[in-house]
Amino acid sequence: MRKTDARDRAIATATRLFRGQGYTATGLTQILAESGAPKGSFYFHFPRGKAQLAEEAIDQYVAARMAVQAAISADTTGDALIFVRRLFDTFAAEMVASDFQYGCLMQNLANELPALDAELTARVARGFVDSTEMIAAHFRGCGFDTARAAATAAALVAALEGARTIARLERTPAVFLALADVSAERWTSRVIEA
Repeated sequence: MRKTDARDRAIATATRLFRGQGYTATGLTQILAESGAPKGSFYFHFPRGKAQLAEEAIDQYVAARMAVQAAISADTTGDALIFVRRLFDTFAAEMVASDFQYGCLMQNLANELPALDAELTARVARGFVDSTEMIAAHFRGCGFDTARAAATAAALVAALEGARTIARLERTPAVFLALADVSAERWTSRVIEA
């Protein structure tokens, strides 16, 4: 295994484990065993250990999440309702594909804030801010004023994260479909009133 492979596999394994079982419940021994990364190679790439690994996992996770959001935004330019439905559909499909095993990496880590160091906490917060701002930008492009775009994006992110939790518990994507319908209904009525 090349050194870069060891690094990438450690990040991918940590991401999967943190999403499935959380940060505190995931030990470095498990990450090394499941990734196949040699301990010496691990500390070469992550001299600060598990916290640094988690920081890099968050960075990659946020970048991937924002790439998906950007693609959906580009495909639905100017259409808030289709954008929202596509986000809910995408999150639902991801949950189904993982057999309802994986939550949001940022949400899982945010639920464990007392166990996290300051840098890791800041990265989680930045991930949510950046992701939410990208959604708000789409809504501004749909004609929402700044305040409405920000409020709608914050509500949408909260709904998506909550839906993941419920979907994992119920092992069904039904909550995503329900939220998409409620959102569409609400925004449609606001457009008609305006």
